[in-house]
Amino acid sequence: MATTAAPETITWTIDHSHTVIQFKVRHLMVSNVTGKFTSFDGKVETVGDDFENASVSFSADIDSITTGNEQRDGHLKSADFFDAANHPKLTFQSTSVTKTGDDTYDITGDLTIRGTTKSITLKAEHGGQMGDFYGNTKAGFELSGTIKRKEFGLSWDAVTEAGGVVVSDDVKLLLDVQIAHQ
Repeated sequence: MATTAAPETITWTIDHSHTVIQFKVRHLMVSNVTGKFTSFDGKVETVGDDFENASVSFSADIDSITTGNEQRDGHLKSADFFDAANHPKLTFQSTSVTKTGDDTYDITGDLTIRGTTKSITLKAEHGGQMGDFYGNTKAGFELSGTIKRKEFGLSWDAVTEAGGVVVSDDVKLLLDVQIAHQ
């Protein structure tokens, strides 16, 4: 009687040159400020090519935050927000990946910012898989979600003279991620 081999565990790593880790937050409640992290790492472990029940881990260097404004970036790295000197990384570790449709998933996990860990769920859309010129298999995902920044200790607040909120508590997470395995 023939035995069927168990599918192999595949480790996928982030393709840095084809990945954008971005966030948006309302400023003065009239427009969004967009920022991103330029230094990050992550991996996905799957059983075979099936992403359901995958394990996802990710970290970003707080000092790599950029919004296109050096003064604002410095403020975000300060103790008023991320406190990069004492908390140099934010991390995410999945607790579940659930297929919700043909190409969609819910990725639930523990996000740690500034020493505070909260469970969040990101919506993920799988863009497909393709081989590249170098023999690597690539997969693409678009992920989105919203967190409350104050729940993670990013509690700086200011009010304008007219009584308007300067920075929203809601932060939209927008990630375009390409991962690869050989």
